[in-house]
Amino acid sequence: MGYKSEDEVKKALGINSWRNLSKDKVFQFAAMMPEMDTEVALKIIEQLPEYRKLLTEGLKLLQEEHESTLKYNSQSQDNVHRAWREIREALKGKLNQDGLDWEQAKFLIEQMMETGRQESAKDTENKKFLDGLLKNAAITAGAAAVAAIAFVGGRVLLQNGEIRKPS
Repeated sequence: MGYKSEDEVKKALGINSWRNLSKDKVFQFAAMMPEMDTEVALKIIEQLPEYRKLLTEGLKLLQEEHESTLKYNSQSQDNVHRAWREIREALKGKLNQDGLDWEQAKFLIEQMMETGRQESAKDTENKKFLDGLLKNAAITAGAAAVAAIAFVGGRVLLQNGEIRKPS
């Protein structure tokens, strides 16, 4: 086991007291639980009657950060798409000018089509990013909470002999 005392855990978290266990430290604490001595983990949890509340608040903070990232991403995407529209409008304006030969017109049309391909590729890339972001947020939140609680609970049951090891 990595952490054999409450003081070691507090030091690793950078706190002086369990009252200083902030929302952002809850997930770090949960991730550390598998490395804690069972008795140490249980003592700490006993001192944290609001552990579930802190974990819930931590999940809320994660959700807020996720929503902020999505909002920023949306604004960024809007700017990119607006820029491509402006480029196409400029190219379209050139295309409508009198006196263009076929090669010049063809070049402008190809440039307009290229911006469409680039925009489509960027949209696909963004959808993959959002899909990965959503999966990572769900995995992080769920895994930290469930693993910590299940790990400590399972170890307690095993130590009490309530779970039999296969023969």
